[in-house]
Parts: sequence; C-alpha cells; structure tokens
Amino acid sequence: MTTDAEIEIFLVAAPGFEAALCAEAREKGFAGPTAIDGGVIVRGGWPEVWRANLEIRGASKVIARIDAFRAFHLAQLDKRARRLAWGEVLRRDVPFRVEATCRKSRIYHSGAAAQRIERAIKEAFGAPASPDAEVTIKARIEDDLVTISVDTSGEMLHKRGHKEAVIKAPMRENLAALFLRLCGFDGTEPVLDPMCGSGTFVIEAAEIAAGLKPGRSRRFAFEQLATFDAAAWAKMREAGAATLPAVRFHGSDRDVGAIVMCRANATRAGVGDIAAFQQLTVSEIVAPDGPPGLVIVNPPYGDRIGDKQRLSALYRALGQTLGSRFTGWRVGLITNEATLAKATGLPFGPPLGPFSHGGIRVLLFQTGPLP
Repeated sequence: MTTDAEIEIFLVAAPGFEAALCAEAREKGFAGPTAIDGGVIVRGGWPEVWRANLEIRGASKVIARIDAFRAFHLAQLDKRARRLAWGEVLRRDVPFRVEATCRKSRIYHSGAAAQRIERAIKEAFGAPASPDAEVTIKARIEDDLVTISVDTSGEMLHKRGHKEAVIKAPMRENLAALFLRLCGFDGTEPVLDPMCGSGTFVIEAAEIAAGLKPGRSRRFAFEQLATFDAAAWAKMREAGAATLPAVRFHGSDRDVGAIVMCRANATRAGVGDIAAFQQLTVSEIVAPDGPPGLVIVNPPYGDRIGDKQRLSALYRALGQTLGSRFTGWRVGLITNEATLAKATGLPFGPPLGPFSHGGIRVLLFQTGPLP
C-alpha cells in the first residue's frame, strides 16, 4: 500500500458533535466529509491521515480503514485475516495489539475474535503482539461484515502534548474547539472564560487565532507504521507559520491554583503572550479593553461539582455580571440543566445539543450580542 493509495479515514467524534466535526473537516479541505453516528468519514492517502491527526481539532481519534470482508465463524475469520497484506501497514519490528467488537453477528465473542486476528497476524506476517503496544488494530464485526482498521492516533487527540496541569472535571481540548466552532468563533474576536479552570477554552481559542496546529507537540501511532515517511511528515509539521493575532484571550477563576496552572499551560502551548489569566470571582469580572467578542463558560453543574440549588445563585451572579458589563458580547454557556441556564436571566435562544461531555448529556445555550 503506497502512501498515496486512497483509503477511508474515520474521524471519531463525541456523541452530538458529528455535524460540527464534519464542518471542520470540510473547512480544512478533506475530501468528501460525511457525518455518520460516531464521527465523520473522509477519504485520502496516508498523508491525509497524518494531516488529520496534526490539524483536526475536534476529533478524538483518526482511524484508517484498511480492509473489509465477510466472516461467519472464527475459522473463517482466521483464514481471511491471514490473507490481508499486513506488511503494507505494519512493521515486523513494531509490536501491535488487536481490539474487536461484535454486533448482530454470528461471531459474537469479541475476545475470541481479537485472539484469532492477533494469531493470524503473528503467524502469517511475523510481527510481535503486546497488550501495551502503541499500534492498535481494530476489528468491527457487524452483521457478519468484518472491518479492519488501524488506530493512527495512539493517545486520544485531546492530549495535545503541552497541557500538563488540569483541574477536576476539565473540558477536553477537542470538545472545547467544537464548542467554540458552534459559537461561531473563527479566531478573529476576543474570547473570555470567567470560570476558566485549567484554561482550555482560552488556550484553544488563542491557538486557533494564532494558526497553531493542535498536534504539533506530540507523537502519533502512525509514526510506527510501514506507511510512515519521516521526511514528508517533518515537512508537513513545519509547513505554515504561526501569526500574532490582533485580539487577546482572557480567563479568570476564583482559585489561585487554577490561574497558576493556566499560565503554565498557556506558556507551554506557545500562547502565553496572547492569553491572560486573573484570579477573580464571577462578580468581579469586567469586559477587557477592545472590541466585544465571545464569553464562553462551562460552569459547574450538579451532576459533577456542587449542588444545583447552590449553583442557581452562581448562575444568577454570572448572568447579572455579563448582562450589566458585557454589552455587545455574545455568550455561550454549557450546562446539563435548562433551569440553571434560565437562572442567569440572559436572553438565550433554543439550545443546541445534546452533546456528550465526560459521559454527561449537556446543552449549549447561546445569546446574540448583549444589549
């Protein structure tokens, strides 16, 4: 399999975010993006796999689909797995592991299916298997159709490689990027998060505005595949220069420890000069100098931090502060409770969602420019 051979590439999305991820893939120039349950399908050669890992902000994984065949029992699965041209994708000196899922199929035992495919690769190709391997072969068996893929990302893509410090219940970077997109953020306006935690929204917005690639600071599983071209990858990573945006990005939190974390994370991400963090309560925040932009906030909700009755007072204070001091700014608020959003008194339209955030069903409430 050459690096330019066209394959199906699956960008994995958290539930509810498929359409937003599809819009990002289209904007980034990937071929024929199609949203389906669980993610987005695009097509391209292996360089497009690398580029998706490097540039797509909203995906949690990039999966390359390498073959598909019918199998009705384990012996048939073993036989057909041995026929695959594993040497076009895997290396004999790199360990691999196999994960399998079975649904509505005569092969119903996922563990047995994974063992058969693992043994077929070891015996037919000669690569070593290891439960800790970075390279993961994924087999999905549905309606007796076996789809063989390779996880090209390795660690989840929200792990950008430059954020070491996190707080309790953090917003994942890939979800933050998609929520920013859903709020209409394109990198040309300031962003403020008044409950910034470890700074994810602020740092993600600053990176987008500066044109920094989300995967620039980390390694990927595809670097261990036979299809990898180190020179082409180095050229891809280095292409495109970062820019200094005209606007700035702001975060505040009542916890001084969170602010220390945010500043360290922003510096590691290379946006310390355009992202500012202050220790402030919700009632102390004011609009920064300059043009209005987007306030985006993921306050505590009762299922995770705090109690809903106590939280109503926090949401009211947030709404009063934003309503009185942030004229012209738009607000995006993420919560799992419509009653908490209503407690702000802000003029939200119908919410978007639901979306899955850490296994919790959340909604995105938005305003237009505040009067």
